[in-house]
Amino acid sequence: MNVDDAVDILWEHLQRGEYFPEALKGALMLEDGYRAQLGVLARWVAAGEQQAGWKIALSGAATRQAMGIDAPAFGYLLERGHFTDGASFQLDGMINPAIESELCITMAKRLKGPGVTREHVIDALGQVAPAFELVSLRGNLGADLPLGVADNIAQWGFVTGDALAPYPKALDLAEMTVEIHKNGEVIECVRGGEALDDQIDSITWLVNELGKYDVALEAGHHIMSGAFVKPLPLTKGDTWQTHFSSVGTIRADFS
Repeated sequence: MNVDDAVDILWEHLQRGEYFPEALKGALMLEDGYRAQLGVLARWVAAGEQQAGWKIALSGAATRQAMGIDAPAFGYLLERGHFTDGASFQLDGMINPAIESELCITMAKRLKGPGVTREHVIDALGQVAPAFELVSLRGNLGADLPLGVADNIAQWGFVTGDALAPYPKALDLAEMTVEIHKNGEVIECVRGGEALDDQIDSITWLVNELGKYDVALEAGHHIMSGAFVKPLPLTKGDTWQTHFSSVGTIRADFS
């Protein structure tokens, strides 16, 4: 299918609050999905929305192996979906809502691929903060990854806490421990190196992948750098809190 036509279809459905349109199921290759995603992003910006940054998805090797792919995926963040520590949310209207505990890393310098190295990325980082990504599992990502990419990898919003700035270059992401609490009870405790790809490597991948589409990471862009555990379902009355060692704690409430 022509990518411009796919963007038209996606945009028309988004205006009605509809997702994974039938006309696009099985109709896109992965590169088409990314071009369609970026086309929809351009529509949002033209409509007055501000891009806040990017998200990295499928950041665990086990998840990719289960899906039969060998690289992560990316999506965009909009500023209207950015919330701060302690925010409260109403779940009515969200489709299959779930929460992911992540680090939000913010760029201090512009980078554009190809040819960007890990060292370039470390030099360009501005700050890091504890964060949640809120996702809406509104379609079968595993069954049709290109359409899931076009649909922005289930992105709904993100919550960030107090940031460490400047970015602590000695921060050992592999040894970071992440303790996730639901309603005051610890439900997950993981170590970074056992849970997901190294976030700096993931951002290096992101900037070089975006370069294929003539897109840069801009100074000030927030990067949701990958979930430490799988998406966990949200229900009314939940209070979630996650502590990231050496970085801090994030909390959000749901009703």
